[in-house]
Amino acid sequence: MTKLPGGRPRIGLLGTGPWAGRTHAPALAAHTGVEFAGVWGRRPEAAAELAAACGTRAYDDVDALFEACDAVAFALPPDIQAPLAARAAAAGCHVLLDKPVATTVAAAREVAEAVEKAGVASVVFCTLRFAEPTARWIDEQVATGGWFLGEAHWLGSLFAPGSTSAYAASPWRREKGGLWDVGPHVLSVYLPVLGDVTDLTSVTGPGDTRHLVLRHASGASSTATLTLSAPPEAAEAALTLHGERGRSVMPGWDGALGALGGAVDALLESARTGVPHGCDARFGLRLTEILAEAEVTPGGHADATS
Repeated sequence: MTKLPGGRPRIGLLGTGPWAGRTHAPALAAHTGVEFAGVWGRRPEAAAELAAACGTRAYDDVDALFEACDAVAFALPPDIQAPLAARAAAAGCHVLLDKPVATTVAAAREVAEAVEKAGVASVVFCTLRFAEPTARWIDEQVATGGWFLGEAHWLGSLFAPGSTSAYAASPWRREKGGLWDVGPHVLSVYLPVLGDVTDLTSVTGPGDTRHLVLRHASGASSTATLTLSAPPEAAEAALTLHGERGRSVMPGWDGALGALGGAVDALLESARTGVPHGCDARFGLRLTEILAEAEVTPGGHADATS
């Protein structure tokens, strides 16, 4: 694996939307372990504004940003992210990817293969895997084992009438819904704790709602209700495990800023040691495979093995 140079690694950012401006840029600017080396966006004026606010420079040429950086972080729609991530890896940059990596299996596989071919490190920013205390809780449940059943629901109100969220106008979220936006978060907990998904059933509900029933390699089963269309009064994200030692409820977490810093730390550690992180591009590919199966089998039954 390509290692980091001495001194503080240089990291760039691709993206200038609300997610980039509210999470990625401030987290990268505040991280003492990296040099925030620059911003590229599809709207040069937005890149210039965001770069100026963070004391870094804007790039009009994405390949020039890759050349100037040891690593890059992505805050782009998934199917814009995927080809650029493969290009960044080929340029020798370690990659901090957003979830989902892509919304097609072929595009996600291209990213994973590019990362492996280039020998760079990769991390997919699934918030719960890097936020405290959820990351610690996940590790504890993996160590405990003996889980029989998982129950999760992520009820977002992004598409509720009167929503003022900056993310409500996101075209890819409008097209793909909660399955693809919040589904990766739930799966990023279930897979390390209960094992890979071997079988799934997917049923549609109101709005963009999806109800999933999953069978896991450990023999456990789980459910997940995913939506961005819940009434604001019903909005909640919760996950509970049931097993040999009783019941364990996932704790809450305090936003994404600290979690993004944790994801940067994980990327740097993987780059320095050459040890792939458990939430890397290959894991991101597996999430895409599962979500793609769920998307094409509404009301039906699918074999989710790859």
